Amino acid sequence: MAVARMILVGGFLMAALTLSAGAAGPSPDEMKMKQEWVRQNLPADAAAKPAPLISFAYDGHPSATFLPAWDRKGEARRLDDARSQTTLTWTDAATGLQVRLVAVDYADFPVVEWTAFFKNTGLAATPVLSDIQGMDLAMRGAKDEFVLRTIRGDDCSPSSYQPIEMKLDANPRDFASSGGRPTNGAYPCFNVETAGEGFIAALGWPGQWSARFAREGPGLLRVRGGQQQTHLKLQPGEEIRTPLAVLLFWKGDATGAQNLWRRWMVAHNVPRPGGKLPVRLFSTCMGLHQSEAGENAFIDMFIKNGVHFDYWWMDAGWYTGPSWWDAPGVGTWKPDPERFPHGIKGVSDHAHANGMKLVLWFEPERVYKGSWVWENHPDWCLKWDDGSNIRLLNLGHPAARQWLTDYIDTFMTEQGVDLYRQDFNVDPLGAWRRADAPDRQGMTENLYVQGYLTWWDELRRRHPDMLIDSCASGGRRNDLETLRRAVPLLRSDYQAPGINPKTPDIDLGNQGHTYGLAQWVPYYGTGVEYNDVYTFCGHLSPALGIGWTGEKTDWAAFRRRAEEYTKLADLFYGDFYPLLPYNRDNSTWIAWQFHRPESGDGFVQVFRRADSLYESAHLKLRGVEPGARYAFTDIDTGKTAEAAGKDLLDAGLPVTIEQPRTAVILTYKKL
Repeated sequence: MAVARMILVGGFLMAALTLSAGAAGPSPDEMKMKQEWVRQNLPADAAAKPAPLISFAYDGHPSATFLPAWDRKGEARRLDDARSQTTLTWTDAATGLQVRLVAVDYADFPVVEWTAFFKNTGLAATPVLSDIQGMDLAMRGAKDEFVLRTIRGDDCSPSSYQPIEMKLDANPRDFASSGGRPTNGAYPCFNVETAGEGFIAALGWPGQWSARFAREGPGLLRVRGGQQQTHLKLQPGEEIRTPLAVLLFWKGDATGAQNLWRRWMVAHNVPRPGGKLPVRLFSTCMGLHQSEAGENAFIDMFIKNGVHFDYWWMDAGWYTGPSWWDAPGVGTWKPDPERFPHGIKGVSDHAHANGMKLVLWFEPERVYKGSWVWENHPDWCLKWDDGSNIRLLNLGHPAARQWLTDYIDTFMTEQGVDLYRQDFNVDPLGAWRRADAPDRQGMTENLYVQGYLTWWDELRRRHPDMLIDSCASGGRRNDLETLRRAVPLLRSDYQAPGINPKTPDIDLGNQGHTYGLAQWVPYYGTGVEYNDVYTFCGHLSPALGIGWTGEKTDWAAFRRRAEEYTKLADLFYGDFYPLLPYNRDNSTWIAWQFHRPESGDGFVQVFRRADSLYESAHLKLRGVEPGARYAFTDIDTGKTAEAAGKDLLDAGLPVTIEQPRTAVILTYKKL
């Protein structure tokens, strides 16, 4: 945005990534890699003895030593045109333990996934199950070198989602989430490259996971991952599960692999309320301690000034209590009758009458002292310690989960809420582990995770046209199982004044958040609360909230920012290409590209940071066709230019930014 001139400049003034043009979909070679792996590892034939993709210890003995001798059955069936399912079942005749592995093979992507279930079909408790690994694979490399790429999880800092790259040497590499929230500090998705090909391995587990990558000789890599702690007996009839495990096979380069992952996410994972992918989601949120009169007055103010939102967002604080945190309303979930005399419906009706839908915040797993749940059902709660004013609603408790499902379902319907927003501001791991006996370690977490997923599945079944927003102190609960049910409308809390005062790190951090997270998650959101064009550009996301208003609001600028977001919203589903290396150095530039090969359009975002002395750069684009011509438009100035695809790939797009601390957005389309 601001000043941009597309003129030819001599030489490269900055380091750029030299990457080839990417393909629009999986290649035949990638599909063959997957098909051969499936043939070897997932035969339904009962006589076959493949490695089981998982591992565990049973009564102290490793599964590799006894599982081949157990009775094994296989079953294959087609789920739909794109997916086939293979179920392999092993049963121990002596104890009644049944191990069932359910795998899904995708016909349109080089992807296979699986989940294992352990059930006690006997009449007595099983021996101890321990060290259960939902993914245990021996992966061979084309050469004796493996490079691993992943990102950090969210921790409400500038370094959230920072890319990580490392060579895998003789020392094992261990990763784990923190505190029981799956993307708190680490991210359970890994891209491993070996000589121009590789695989992506991912875990879907909204709990405490761990993963290890260890060399086991020339060209061989052991990949293990699962729930971090399991040492438990199963009572008769009980069943636990492993994390969802996913493998994607690729050839070419790691950036192309990331876009193959993005495409699979869009095709098979991003929720489709009403049968449609979520697209533009433009919203605003006006504070924590709301009232019906105040919310409706704000709605009227925006309408009067020509700003129309898709969603009116009400966050924490609408219930009874002195604050959004220390309040008996957290665990009661009833609107404060003084501030909301007509309930939330008094606001939702007004929003609907003005063409907006309503987002409403809940945090049902956190139960505050004095709330309805605390007083009436202490048996539904888990404790971190006896003296705490907060407890954890146990979603592994069937009665607690049923109450929550019925209550939220009724509330949403009666109060006219259109989008359910669930936050999670506590680390549950301590409460989970405190509840476990020595021979039941990991059981509370496992049942809780199963209950959490069941609860959202039922809510979606009852409200098939509704989107769910996944929040956990920002983006700390966005594993694959969660992302199949919800979208993160706030990728990180590192964007709010009061939490994060305006500093250069806000800009550098949010630019970095897009750079890292967009490689793995195609649909996400954030909020921008500063009336500043440069900052606004760094927060642009598929879903966007704007929160800056006041007596001196520049409404023309506000409408301009809304218009710019609207022009870009649909393009975020394209492939994502970093154009310059990741950095948070205020003396450099950073840039990336979103590209839709099917329609030949996209946009480029470029940031010349505050202390940069460089005025120009060439940016080698990706995905464009060498034989085509492309028309570019500066979204801010309206200036246009044309360029040949071959030049964009080889020499690069020339961009000049005359002023430091300036962001440029260039949309383009194939002519």
